[in-house]
Amino acid sequence: MDELLTVGRVARLTGVSVRTLHHYDEVGLLVPSARTTSGHRAYSAEDVERLREVLAYRRLGFGLREIADLVGDPATDAVAHLRRLRGLLVDRQDRAAAMVAAIDRELAARAMGVTTPQVPLKAFGARLYDAIGSAYPATRRTEPRIAARVWAALGDARTVLNVGAGTGSYEPPDREVTAVEPSAVMRAQRPPGAAPCVAAAAESLPFEDQSFDAAMAFSTIHHWHDPIAGLREMRRVARRVVVFTHDASDTGWRHRFWLTRDYLPEVVDLVADRPSVDQVARAIGAHMEPVLIPWDCADGFFEAHWRRPEAYLDERVRGAVSVWARVGPQAQRRAVETLRDDLASGRWVERNREILALDAAELGLRLLVA
Repeated sequence: MDELLTVGRVARLTGVSVRTLHHYDEVGLLVPSARTTSGHRAYSAEDVERLREVLAYRRLGFGLREIADLVGDPATDAVAHLRRLRGLLVDRQDRAAAMVAAIDRELAARAMGVTTPQVPLKAFGARLYDAIGSAYPATRRTEPRIAARVWAALGDARTVLNVGAGTGSYEPPDREVTAVEPSAVMRAQRPPGAAPCVAAAAESLPFEDQSFDAAMAFSTIHHWHDPIAGLREMRRVARRVVVFTHDASDTGWRHRFWLTRDYLPEVVDLVADRPSVDQVARAIGAHMEPVLIPWDCADGFFEAHWRRPEAYLDERVRGAVSVWARVGPQAQRRAVETLRDDLASGRWVERNREILALDAAELGLRLLVA
């Protein structure tokens, strides 16, 4: 498309009203590249490409201000926008899978004559953590040995921003903490006296540049719409950044962790499109440290029970881990039934005898410090 298009033709091509295009121009979201001799708007090929991106983000529920920041990022080209949009759609798919899993549990319970108000049908339209967050208090808590690593990495920071804070399990008690958490369910479960919590997303932090001594993110960036954008926001608002995450790019962990290797191979597909840990580190200029998981880890995240396989038979344990919701009920049932049979027959011990004497395991957890 070499010629300039009139506003009417762009409206017909895209299905957007002329009035909407006028509004996008007035607010600076889509300003046409030229004007005709009579003063009418004229759109170039680049303008139409930008409009396509605007409409895609709009259909995903983003506000105009957020969209302006996204499409106006000079470091993001058309391919990067497509990748970001794909990630957002995958995230929406994940949320739908979590809602389906919650509804399946509700239906199964009702079939047995049991009502389960803790998994209400209001899961329709909820985010992933809105669907699984109510299960967190039973099995998710601070693991002091891992917390010590995170808090030491914060250095001398007195003011700390905790991004994707959840219920606040790993917030340092001796610093001035501000939390950011998008899920209403998770915010509601923060204990009395917890740090003040702002409802916001990592990709658009509502704070001025360098507002905090440090920003931390604990086991959360894999749930963000755009991890790289969120990390850059953390770098913008703080002079120090600490991130606890998982190295999904190292295929070794998939074989070392028996649960993924023998029972739940679907996890590999879940992490396939994530930025590599090296990309994450480069985004904030971080160095990387491995974090071993103690055999008696108090925090029930996905890999925590590597030496306690019976724990994965407990629905409460699975219910507080997003991976189990994301793989779906069919894969979950198959994995649990096979694991139960292997524990009863002794096959699990035969396959994993070498880990029974270990006090800690290296399963791909990483601490990034910038």
